[in-house]
Amino acid sequence: MIQNGATFVIVDKTSNPRDGSPALLVQDDGGGMDPEAMRRCMSFGFSDKKSKSAIGQYGNGFKTSSMRLGADVIVFSRHLDDRSLTQSIGLLSYSFLTRTCHDRIVVPMVDYELNLSSGTLDVLHGREHFASNLSVLLKWSPFSTEAELLKQFDDIGSHGTKIIIYNLWLNNDGNSELDFDSDEKDICISGDTKKVDTIPAWKAVNEQLIARRYHHSLRVYLSILYLRIPETFRIILRGEIVEHHNIADDLKYIEYILYKPQSVGSVEGAVVSTIGFLKEAPRVNIHGFCVYHKNRLILPFWQVVSYSDSRGRGVVGVLEANFVEPTHNKQDFERTSLFQKLEGRLKEMTWEYWDYHCGLIGYQIKKKSQPPASHYSSHFTGQSSVQESVGLNKTYMVSDRVKGRLDVAEQSIPISSHGRSMQGLPMKRKEHVDLVKIEKVKRQAGTGGKTSLQPLNGIGNHLRDEETQNLLQENKKLRAKCLEYDKRGEELTIKVEELKNEMREVQREYGQLLAELKSLDAVKDEKDVNVVEIDIPYQLQSGS
Repeated sequence: MIQNGATFVIVDKTSNPRDGSPALLVQDDGGGMDPEAMRRCMSFGFSDKKSKSAIGQYGNGFKTSSMRLGADVIVFSRHLDDRSLTQSIGLLSYSFLTRTCHDRIVVPMVDYELNLSSGTLDVLHGREHFASNLSVLLKWSPFSTEAELLKQFDDIGSHGTKIIIYNLWLNNDGNSELDFDSDEKDICISGDTKKVDTIPAWKAVNEQLIARRYHHSLRVYLSILYLRIPETFRIILRGEIVEHHNIADDLKYIEYILYKPQSVGSVEGAVVSTIGFLKEAPRVNIHGFCVYHKNRLILPFWQVVSYSDSRGRGVVGVLEANFVEPTHNKQDFERTSLFQKLEGRLKEMTWEYWDYHCGLIGYQIKKKSQPPASHYSSHFTGQSSVQESVGLNKTYMVSDRVKGRLDVAEQSIPISSHGRSMQGLPMKRKEHVDLVKIEKVKRQAGTGGKTSLQPLNGIGNHLRDEETQNLLQENKKLRAKCLEYDKRGEELTIKVEELKNEMREVQREYGQLLAELKSLDAVKDEKDVNVVEIDIPYQLQSGS
């Protein structure tokens, strides 16, 4: 849609003119589809989306999604290019196929082309073919005449597409699955909405979060559907623009972790995962990763772990995984080996983040023993993946996980989304330790047995001692910058207060001057009135 040049998409309620039943309208101002592209769209199993930005592969996304909402869908599309302007109408009707006992899928379509010389629409693909398809459209679509069909193009403009899904499915209670009445600015799932004022306060916090509301609110789901939205693009739901929401903005104590999945000895890509606690943690029992593919949300709040004893509570992450392929309905990923590796890494990432940061939200940090050497090598030698902690502006830092495994005495400051140190993080400043010297002493003294040396040897393949020292030095510089920013922030705060005081003083003086001016005006008006009262009799007397 966006790749096709659209600047907006409208989602709204409309009605079936035949019986007045509710229908769903989806309309955009993209490039539209010419007759051939329309046939590809309406046919099952065809797709030409092979670009890096398009996510469709199987050609069934439109069909399966529309059929999930209603029994029938009619599509109007206008396409304009250098050679011609075409209009196409297609019908995908489950009602038509079942009631006419078709044993194969039949999609009636009619196409028009604008005759530039006469300014009229010419029929394409022959009159007989056109008449046969038109008769089916007029019988099974919401529109009973050709004029009504063509009128649907009036608000499309020179190019664009309009989709109307009608005969919407009903739930077990006999009501439409789509609820248009509970919120006039939203479309909800019937029966899934909960009135916050009827539930306890501690549950109300949970219910108001996006992680809960996206299940039943289309507005909330659309707000997180895209990881990034161009400034020129708008989603308009029931007449009101949907505000884009970045889930990472809901997190605190953020870390950025670089993950490089590998397959058959080669790196498949690089993914930076944003991970942190929900701002409402630990009051909420929400956790999981929002996984995007080529900018589109595939798995919202994917729970890669089943936490027990609260381990992992409130941990949420966001990432864009373009190296795995989504399923045809865009609701899951193909279960490939790369996907399984991703799932395993996200599990470990959740545990690691929780174990080293749970104290920030009031939980007791449990002292954990160092994992075996094979655990290090799987993460840091690149045999299955390469993982690093990434700071803001792509500055590489040693994360708490690395420090815990290396037993580095100098701790780095985890940075938030604003580049400032996290408040409340327990920190102990120790004297700098040279890892190279320590390792040499261990080997010479014979105290560094095989078990204690294995982790350092495993990590050494990825982070050499010299690089570690450089990272620690960089960490010191970043810490100094943070302190400098804090100092500048305090100075600016004082300056703001001084300016506010000066502004209040100026406003007070302005009020006094304004009051004096008003009093002077009142005196002047009173004098003018007295002059008039004296002059008028004088003029009358001289005139007599």
